[in-house]
Amino acid sequence: MEKILIVDDSALQAAQLKSLLEDEYDVTIAETAQDGLRHAKEGTFSLILLDIIMPGMDGFTLLKKLQEEIITQSVPVILITSLSDIQNEQQGLTLGAVDYITKPFHPLIVKARVNSQIKLYRYRKQVEYQSKTDQLTGIANRRQHDLCSMMRWNEASRLLTPFSVCMIDIDHFKIFNDTFGHPAGDKALAAVAKTISSYLQRSTDFLARYGGEEFVAILLGDSSGKAFRHLNKIRREVENLHIPHEPSISKWVTVSIGGVTVIPQSETSYASYLKIADTMLYNAKKQGRNRVVWADEV
Repeated sequence: MEKILIVDDSALQAAQLKSLLEDEYDVTIAETAQDGLRHAKEGTFSLILLDIIMPGMDGFTLLKKLQEEIITQSVPVILITSLSDIQNEQQGLTLGAVDYITKPFHPLIVKARVNSQIKLYRYRKQVEYQSKTDQLTGIANRRQHDLCSMMRWNEASRLLTPFSVCMIDIDHFKIFNDTFGHPAGDKALAAVAKTISSYLQRSTDFLARYGGEEFVAILLGDSSGKAFRHLNKIRREVENLHIPHEPSISKWVTVSIGGVTVIPQSETSYASYLKIADTMLYNAKKQGRNRVVWADEV
């Protein structure tokens, strides 16, 4: 159920709005702008209904703060107010509100406009999800990797915590495609991605399809030994899927993995360590595949 936040110092007006919407939505009420800002930061709301005239911080000021916060700036805001002049409506829309409704409001109009904004929000979220997700495997795509890898790298640098990056490649995948066909190859890719992803579920873990049959995984906070053991477990679990391969090549589909663990410093770059991980992957292939090779930095 979609969540809506109502910010209004009038308990009566807020209760009327909640009564109107609670059959279809999960509705939270905040009676001050300060409480509204706190709820907005802590919750995952799909829409905010905001009064303008409130004691202390007014609605325009709260709207500015919502637009400044990364976590809330994408949440649509409808202003519901007794201010009916053009200047205030223009100001509200200029500050980023998606709609402006004057009091006294008509329940059917409010409901219709709320439903429209919720539909638009869902559509934008779906487009956003598709733009950063690999459609075949359901994990992050290369574009999302380029964004998230730098965010994780900077976070590890700030916290001085170990950062592990590894490259994962399905062994002899071209031969698999040539032998069993591309539809079977797609199924194998999806199955391997699902298995790897199931072992990278912490909030500090990240997995992306880098291209073709290659994946990139990032782990924060683990020593090189712990990261190596975890990725080796993933390697075994992929082999245990028992996806048949070309018998003259390998009995089952397997992966080779190369990685490195480092505590990021200001003079180092993510790209240089991704290259080291790629070199370790090359070494894993050279040493016979279906293995993990790690650069022991930390």
